[in-house]
Amino acid sequence: MRKTKISVMAAAFMLLAASYASAASKIVTFDPSLKLADRKSGIESIGGKITKELHIIDALAADFPDNVKNANIYSLNGVRNVEEDKYLKWIEEAPSALPLSYVDDSLSRIKAGDSGVLEPAPAPAEPIITPEEKEIPWGVKRVNAAGAWNTTMGKGVKVAIIDTGMDYSHPDLAAHYAGGYNAVSTGTLPMDDHGHGTHVSGTIGAIRDAKGVAGVAPNVKLYAVKVLDAEGSGSYSGIIDGIQWAVDNKIQVINMSLGGGSGTPAMAKVMKAADKAGVTIVCAAGNDSGPVNYPARYPEAIAVSASNSTDKIASFSSRGSEIAFIAPGVNIYSSYIDSAYKTMSGTSMSSPHVAGLAALAVAAGADTPAKVRAALKKAATPLGLKPGEEGAGMIDAAKLVK
Repeated sequence: MRKTKISVMAAAFMLLAASYASAASKIVTFDPSLKLADRKSGIESIGGKITKELHIIDALAADFPDNVKNANIYSLNGVRNVEEDKYLKWIEEAPSALPLSYVDDSLSRIKAGDSGVLEPAPAPAEPIITPEEKEIPWGVKRVNAAGAWNTTMGKGVKVAIIDTGMDYSHPDLAAHYAGGYNAVSTGTLPMDDHGHGTHVSGTIGAIRDAKGVAGVAPNVKLYAVKVLDAEGSGSYSGIIDGIQWAVDNKIQVINMSLGGGSGTPAMAKVMKAADKAGVTIVCAAGNDSGPVNYPARYPEAIAVSASNSTDKIASFSSRGSEIAFIAPGVNIYSSYIDSAYKTMSGTSMSSPHVAGLAALAVAAGADTPAKVRAALKKAATPLGLKPGEEGAGMIDAAKLVK
């Protein structure tokens, strides 16, 4: 008899485990008036297992057994929307272009021959470059970050990098690392196990110490918000959770160098909530040469396309009417995991240039997302490209502080 009882229990456990192995992940949005306890009890009453509390959009993320359909969820008290909580790959590095010369003269023009092959202009006499000058990557030079540094380097401005995490022990980042959050594995530190987030962080705020690299705003407070795993993948609910953490912790600027081909009602709602809370949101346009990706496509985002060293749009850069600005995104040298440095390309690399510039604008007195956007626009100069390629153009940091 005892054996039979144990085997029945084991079978029941296996059935339960199997049902969750094929569980469907959903984001369930409720009427704001419904209490959290009632939201939870409703989800649990039909077998749902809550994974995240997304109070910023009155939602819960939950896994449901495969036999629970959307109709069952909609039947719960107060449910307003049900959507798939997909787990997607959000970052892809674009192919790097030809190696760059870091001589300042190369930033002006490189002529393209009839064959389309880039040919460098005759090299001038090699200038004397100080360690401080060598520390500044070409993209940081191109947006003239140093032109603002006598006035501000962004001291005290809170910038969150919503990405794969950050190697916060990196010598160029450790001094100004101020904390963070891990939405992928709650309760653990947001250490970068991919490299992408660390690279983005360096372009925004790597310190000036005549070593390694310097960021656009080298005195900002850096916060790592890990929403993507070691493969660069993550869920919609994880990204929403990361934005929620930024709002709850009064972050002033967030950078999201990530993108996908479709939006969701929940993502649209959190973008509105963050903007309303006073967070300036800077996003990479995408690397598929097509329409602007999400979340950059939302009106609350400052969408950034990528330029190369000739001030042309990078071939891989997404484009469209949503583009606000263009920034360097080809062969960008920055910090990387394990205290290393790496050259990478993509709108993922152009977006942090603008996030750093946004932080400088905040430090100079722009205290709302609308004022930040206006300050950046005033400091931008068109490059002669199509509006859908460059938006208002390339930003000059010196003009932000005039």
